[in-house]
Parts: sequence; structure tokens; C-alpha cells
Amino acid sequence: MNHQQVIDILGEFVSENKKTHIDRVLSQRTRHLTLVFEDIDKPHNVSAVLRTAECMGIQDLHFIKNKNDYTVNPIISQGAAKWVTMHHHNKANDNIAECYQSLREQGYQIFATSLHETSRSIDDIDPAMKTAIVFGTEADGITREAGENADGFVHIPMSGFTESFNLSVSAAIFLTVLKSKLNGLPPLKEEEKLALRSEWYRKIVREADLILKSKGIAV
Repeated sequence: MNHQQVIDILGEFVSENKKTHIDRVLSQRTRHLTLVFEDIDKPHNVSAVLRTAECMGIQDLHFIKNKNDYTVNPIISQGAAKWVTMHHHNKANDNIAECYQSLREQGYQIFATSLHETSRSIDDIDPAMKTAIVFGTEADGITREAGENADGFVHIPMSGFTESFNLSVSAAIFLTVLKSKLNGLPPLKEEEKLALRSEWYRKIVREADLILKSKGIAV
């Protein structure tokens, strides 16, 4: 599909105000940071994370599905899933390995959240390199395989008796700390912006596919 053609055709049905809003959001989007969720068992909490991540400019989220499936809760996510790219790793013999390989091929360093004895504080992580943070279930955390195959362990220093924040709060803290260390988040490439603008136009224009087909554009 030619993204520019899609934009040119559907752009006639998008208000100037909406176009300006989309351009502003795209200018603040990043793929430098991403979050990975392994076999989540409380989908409502991850729906809250989707909302947080989207608001903070994160484009990609990864879901490793070996045991548990995940369905977005639209009330909690407040439509955030519509604007982010969700990668589902659920078809390989080893979905953890498949996910990690995919991330490394894209240049990510991978840190698994854990209170492992070698775990480093989030304050000690250098996000100059693209960074992925892996979360496990709230009850049991990450699996052994997810931890052993990561590049390291990371945690949020705690000052109270309780050992952890809930998932949505943890994700917000990780993203906030990592973003604060960067002198502005590395932006999307122009071709990535073009592809997302095309995708978002198709989502906001009613009967977008019918309009495109009438113009001879395969969808």
C-alpha cells in the first residue's frame, strides 16, 4: 500500500484541526523505549499501562503469550490501543526467544524487572541505547527464562515496607526515569511517521476502506 496515496485520499475527510493534532503527536512519538509483558494475568492493569505509555509517546508494546492471552479493556485504556502498535509473540515454539531476538535485531538492550541479586536500580540504567523493559505477572514476576536471556535485571528502589508498585505505576516510573535521562526522545523516522499517519487516517475516517477501494487502492 502506498502510504502517501492513502494520506492524500483520506486527508480530504480529516479536519485541519485533527491533522495538526496528529502531526503534533507524531513529532513526540518514539520507538527508542518499549515495554514487554510476559504472560500477563491481570489484563485490566496492562490496559492501564497502554494508556500511560500512549500518553508518554511510546509507540510499541510487546506481548509474550505462552500461557495467558490478553484482551484490551477499552474502558480502562480509554482508546489508547487505537494509537499504539501492539506486537503479539504467540506463534513460536519459544515466544520469549522470538520476542528477544526481534528486539535485538532492532537494536534494543533488554532489562527484566526483578529483585534479583544482580539487579540494578533504574537510576543506573543508561538509555542512550534503545531500551526494552520486561514485566512479568504481578504475583510471580518474570519467568526464569525471561530473566536469564535478558541483558540484565532492573528494579525501582523502594523506601517503604511494601516490595513493589502495581504494574501500571511501575511502568510509569520506568518510563519517566528513562525519559528524563534522554535529551529529548529520539523521534520516529520520516517513513515511520508516514506509515503511522496513513494508519491513523484509516482509523478516524468513516468507511475509509470503501473510500480507498473506490479510488483503486487495495486494502
